[in-house]
Amino acid sequence: MKKLSLLILLVLSSILSFAKAPDCHSWPMNMTKMWMRNARIVDFKNLEESKTKITLLASEKKGKDLYTQIYHFIFYDKKGNTYEVITKSDSSYEECSISNVSSYLILKNYTSF
Repeated sequence: MKKLSLLILLVLSSILSFAKAPDCHSWPMNMTKMWMRNARIVDFKNLEESKTKITLLASEKKGKDLYTQIYHFIFYDKKGNTYEVITKSDSSYEECSISNVSSYLILKNYTSF
């Protein structure tokens, strides 16, 4: 019975010890908007920021307070066109901009020309 209780305690403590990752979507989102403007994909002035969809795909703890985060962004411009981007960057609870942001345009969908 002691072994079963110890096993249950270990399982529960491991479940409860999962740390929530820092919410650092603004850094990769802003860097991606600059990248899209510089690459002449779309000017961020033409984006409908309120429509942007943000999904944290993965967050891997790399150290005491260091996370590698993968985000999926869907940006909408004023004409209804969409731009889907995957980003990768390092962050912490103290600082979201620990590393550069790698941005990958995975889909550009034009609904009007």
